[in-house]
Amino acid sequence: MPVSVVRFNLVEPGATPASLHARYRTALEMAAYADGQGIATVQTEEHHGVPDNWLPSPFTFAGAVLGATRRLAVTVSAVIGPLHDPLRLAEDIAVLDLLSGGRLVTVAGIGYRPQEYELFGVDWARRGRLQDELLETVLRAWTGEEFTYRGRTVRVTPRPYSDPHPLLLVGGSSRAAARRAARLGLPFFPSAHLPELEAYYKERLVEYGTEGWTMMPAAETPLLHLAEDPDRTWARYGGHFLHEARTYASWQSAGIRSAVRSAAKTVEELRAEGIYRVLTPDECLAQGLGNLVLHPLAGGMPLEEGWRSLRLFCENVLPRLGD
Repeated sequence: MPVSVVRFNLVEPGATPASLHARYRTALEMAAYADGQGIATVQTEEHHGVPDNWLPSPFTFAGAVLGATRRLAVTVSAVIGPLHDPLRLAEDIAVLDLLSGGRLVTVAGIGYRPQEYELFGVDWARRGRLQDELLETVLRAWTGEEFTYRGRTVRVTPRPYSDPHPLLLVGGSSRAAARRAARLGLPFFPSAHLPELEAYYKERLVEYGTEGWTMMPAAETPLLHLAEDPDRTWARYGGHFLHEARTYASWQSAGIRSAVRSAAKTVEELRAEGIYRVLTPDECLAQGLGNLVLHPLAGGMPLEEGWRSLRLFCENVLPRLGD
């Protein structure tokens, strides 16, 4: 049975506070609707200082989604670990875990934009060491016991709902990320389909004597938009997909590997590439994808068009997935 995901990053170029308020409220309404229709997961993410208003506060948004829903999971993929205070992050995740009954999933990465580190005055060169400290600290904090942190004795309360702790994965596309996950006995979330990195992670599990598992994107993990007339949708709204694709691509250096990396410069190139796909319900089912990632508000998509896509998916694709 394919896994259904609705992704939100709340991008809106040229937004006003009023238009962003409407977009945020619509995303919550969409999440509640998706929950009632049987969507498995809402996915969100973290980026800072982006002119098009990319969501910077994923746990605040996750808390709102968890409060508006009852069944679906919310995945933060990914939190930029070194930008967060470890003790405060442990508290925030524990509270969300308690509120939701364990429905929050956190993927911790180190990011790839030095500008974000500069914004918060965090040393880019120390990002690996800071990530190690963050992961080690939240794991110890969630035990509820006293421990030594930066030379002083601390204790974090309350303990989370999930046992032994909230679901925490280490994200990335490097061997350093795979080693970090294996050393701590945490599951690994490669940022792209990287079987060789998965094999390396499993070797390190044996080396460290720890246990873990991999949640890896499939070889094809396109971002989907549902429409009755894909040609018309590409013609009318293709610029929204292209804006997001080009923005994201501009952040990624040659060494970064991502499941959604695009080289397109035009709407036509983006459509041919297949990373963003506008499909009819029948075409969506025919894709045979293991993960169906719907992106209804991509690139500042008009709210009414996002609703059309989501409803088409929930009413004409979800009920037929088990056929």
